[in-house]
Amino acid sequence: MNRIASPAQLRASFLRWALFLVPAITLAGFLSGRAAGSGPGNPWFDGLVKPAIFPPPATFGIVWTVLYIMMGLSLALICAARGARGRGLAILLFILQLALNLAWSPVFFGAHQITYGLVIIGLLDVMVLLTIFAVWRVRRAAAVLLLPYLAWVLFATVLNYQFLIANPDADGAEGSHNAVQRITL
Repeated sequence: MNRIASPAQLRASFLRWALFLVPAITLAGFLSGRAAGSGPGNPWFDGLVKPAIFPPPATFGIVWTVLYIMMGLSLALICAARGARGRGLAILLFILQLALNLAWSPVFFGAHQITYGLVIIGLLDVMVLLTIFAVWRVRRAAAVLLLPYLAWVLFATVLNYQFLIANPDADGAEGSHNAVQRITL
């Protein structure tokens, strides 16, 4: 039996991809959120009525960091699967869903567009599901790594919807009448 690559070469390929993709995806997520002013400390967001299921703010940084690491590992498994049928489609769908993921924070937190944020995250739900199906055909372990991400994005969709229902006047608002302006000396 002729092998194209030994098991050690395949592991090395995965490790090279992981060493690049895990930090790149995690950094992209961090920068998207940071540039948008996501989370507490954003006067517009602080002035919003929070849904009852809104978790403690620290939860988001922890969960997203873990999810971005898992996403990077999933993509590394796919990228290392050279010659696998469906690999190109899986990578394309992954990139498209990641673009939607990174677009949500600037739209929701930066532009204060709760409705447009809901549209983006709804599209993200569909794209993550399609990505998981495509990835499953290439590497099942890579698809399993994306399941917690799907669960969290579905939860975030419910949160986005509840923010819209609880704060209809804040959708697209430049600021909130309850917001406090912070001045640092």
